[in-house]
Amino acid sequence: MASARDIDSILRSWEYRPGEVTARLVKTRSGREVLQMRIDMGVVQMETDLRPDGRRPNGAETYYDYLVGEVIREGDAFRLSKEQCTEADREFVQFYQRRLCWLSLRDYRRAARDADHSLAFMDFVREHAPDEEWMLSHEQYRPFVLFHRVQAASLAVLEEQGPEAAIAEINAGLTRFRELFARYDAADQYADDELVKRLEEMRESVRRRYEVGRTLDEQLAEAVKAEDYELAARIRDRIRRGETVSAEGAAPEDDER
Repeated sequence: MASARDIDSILRSWEYRPGEVTARLVKTRSGREVLQMRIDMGVVQMETDLRPDGRRPNGAETYYDYLVGEVIREGDAFRLSKEQCTEADREFVQFYQRRLCWLSLRDYRRAARDADHSLAFMDFVREHAPDEEWMLSHEQYRPFVLFHRVQAASLAVLEEQGPEAAIAEINAGLTRFRELFARYDAADQYADDELVKRLEEMRESVRRRYEVGRTLDEQLAEAVKAEDYELAARIRDRIRRGETVSAEGAAPEDDER
């Protein structure tokens, strides 16, 4: 008779595919929904909300929340201890694994949510790391996490609000990338960055697929850059009225000019 702890049947019925994230949502006997990811020699099970392992570190919803509380209690001079760094790393890995699962399942809103948690935690690490080396060991992954966040959020917005809103979301993400490169005195590397290029390609793919020209937000930015404030004011009025652009992206007022 098979033991209740035996998972042979699960592993046999759910094939592991090397190099591919394979995930699924299942219901437990108690009725709650959990997320499972197939790995090489087993299955990882995660909670769908808050911390993936379901724990509440020191009573907080996540370890990040707990550490924020520590800063409130001890002040801005707070620095992470060796043990706290280890626990922080655990939470980073857990949210990374769950983010990959959400992307695999095309649950873009929850993927963006988990990316936001990791980015906020990275901000915290940048301020309270015990040394620069440990801080940079996390900061090096910020572009990758930010890419996932922009990708997921724009796809969620595409489903919820349409192509123009998705393009605006991608443009906002590209602005965050530009600011990130400027922070590290690498602005000259922005245009050639692979992740930036992938987001630009994604934006143009949405534009072509849905036949959307320059959005009103893009036209407004161009008008402000050109210091054409009269045109900028007209475009703002169109945005306030909730108008959209045609496939060519030209505003009727612009044509008259």
